Amino acid sequence: MGVKAMGWAHSFPVSGGVRAGREWTREHLESLPWTAAEPDTVDAIVLAVSELITNAHVHANSDAHLVLTWDGDCLHVSVHDEDSTLPRQREPEIGEPSGRGVGIVQMLADEWETRCQRHGKVVTACFRPATADQQADD
Repeated sequence: MGVKAMGWAHSFPVSGGVRAGREWTREHLESLPWTAAEPDTVDAIVLAVSELITNAHVHANSDAHLVLTWDGDCLHVSVHDEDSTLPRQREPEIGEPSGRGVGIVQMLADEWETRCQRHGKVVTACFRPATADQQADD
């Protein structure tokens, strides 16, 4: 039996969008059948959303356009901003308050990629929950 793909999209403004993005993400993830069994995966997704929205706001000085897509295998977290400069992983000095977002997303996600687009870029992280296959078979 095939899994029905589903997704949600929302824009978060530079002013106050990070917290709203985390709450919106957690609320929408609750509708997926595997999330109750995988609180650590949900927390990783919410943290990645927080980092990606923060990067859009701080480094691109842009609203963050968040899209969550569940395809039955992977929860894709995509954030678009208006700056075409691709993010790069940095090695911040101890005590430096920023510079860890890309490394955090890279560590948490099963895969991640960046793409330039006509107006800015998209950063996408993929999260594969362990129990999703079992629940798809039920």
